[in-house]
Amino acid sequence: MEYLAFWMFAVLLVLLLTGYPVAFALGGTAVIFTLLFSDLLPGMGFSFPWDPAFGVRRLLILPQRIFGSIMDNYTLVAVPFFVFMGVMLERSGLAEDLLQTMGRLFGRMRGGLAISVVAVGALLAASTGVVGASVVTMTVLALPVMLKYGYDKGLATGTIAASGTLGQIIPPSVVLIILADQMSGVNVGDLFMGALLPGLLLAGLYMIWIAVFAFYNRDQAPAMPAVAAEFATRNLAAAVIRSLLPPLILVGVVLGTIFMGIATPTEAGAMGAFGATILALLNGRLTLTNIRAVNEQTVRLTSMVFIILVGATAFAMVFNALGGHWMVEGFLADLPGGEWGFLLFVMLTIFILGFFLDFIEITFIVVPLVTPVAVMFGFDPVWFGVLIAMNLQASFLTPPFGFALFYLRGAAPPSVRTRDIYRGIVPFITIQLLMLGIIVAFPDLVLWLPEVSRH
Repeated sequence: MEYLAFWMFAVLLVLLLTGYPVAFALGGTAVIFTLLFSDLLPGMGFSFPWDPAFGVRRLLILPQRIFGSIMDNYTLVAVPFFVFMGVMLERSGLAEDLLQTMGRLFGRMRGGLAISVVAVGALLAASTGVVGASVVTMTVLALPVMLKYGYDKGLATGTIAASGTLGQIIPPSVVLIILADQMSGVNVGDLFMGALLPGLLLAGLYMIWIAVFAFYNRDQAPAMPAVAAEFATRNLAAAVIRSLLPPLILVGVVLGTIFMGIATPTEAGAMGAFGATILALLNGRLTLTNIRAVNEQTVRLTSMVFIILVGATAFAMVFNALGGHWMVEGFLADLPGGEWGFLLFVMLTIFILGFFLDFIEITFIVVPLVTPVAVMFGFDPVWFGVLIAMNLQASFLTPPFGFALFYLRGAAPPSVRTRDIYRGIVPFITIQLLMLGIIVAFPDLVLWLPEVSRH
């Protein structure tokens, strides 16, 4: 009986590796093991030589547990609000305006176009946070321009893919909201504050790498030609104010109200959704077609998150009833190296899983199992959560199932080969791993802002 939880987890992994939908793999495994190893089947005429592990009709309890953990969860209401805010801002033409303005601002320096893509990626991360929309938009608008001026295909594609994923770590991030929910007791606002500086530093490291690359490879990251540079300076100040100020004010209000304790993340998300709608109206983009498209995409993304959460809740309930949490905690606590051995094992496991699974799936499956052990070892949960979020961001870039790579490949011109994309993302994945080491070495980078806000 003590191995039932192990076999349950093994069955789940087999289903996931076969490509079966994650939500149904989680929920289906829970139902199967509930039927087999509770008192349900013996009461239906089947007999087993062992005493049922948890001997109650847990299948009847599952709907109540799922309803209680999801429908009564006020924090999760923030997810559709922030998704709506991001999609609406993307539809309002924010990305196009930012890319044009930043290209004019940085284009006169070597590697300037790539640096402008990182800057736009950071701004989109703080305002939209929708990876697919960010990557596709920057691929369509920025990649042809970079290739036209002679940029290395690897640098161009790697910059776009990496910059488009910054929305997973720079708040307000849906990943951080889900993490806070799965790391019971962690405040979403604290995770937002803890992730802000590491996220901005990561974007800064991207820019430094591009500048170094451009310095040593001038022909592969050139400055804009003189004629184009002269055109870029005309009315530049007005363009910067017009394209930068509205999204910065909206993001500042949303995050500021959270950081100052004026509004909860859910309330701030609702305010952000309303503000994004107003910006779309002012830009003349609030059409019936756009409203319908925004609502449809919001429902799709939110439904995906919540249906996986339903399956994960069912799986966790049965897995824990079979003693799985004790098995996992015992295994992780006995790893060689103590708390640092545990941390290395967890980070390496999440990084490897990122090659095959989506960040949502990893969050729902792994995070609830490892968080209690991290707290037992004395790790600050906010610091641990930001470390996981930084690691999860790499899952968008690691082949063969990096979703940012799929988005980029689908929108890139035929002249860009898959090999160019894979070659281009290697330096940025290395920078992300370096950022993990920086967070471990300097935990105050995460903890400083939350501590300041409490005093």
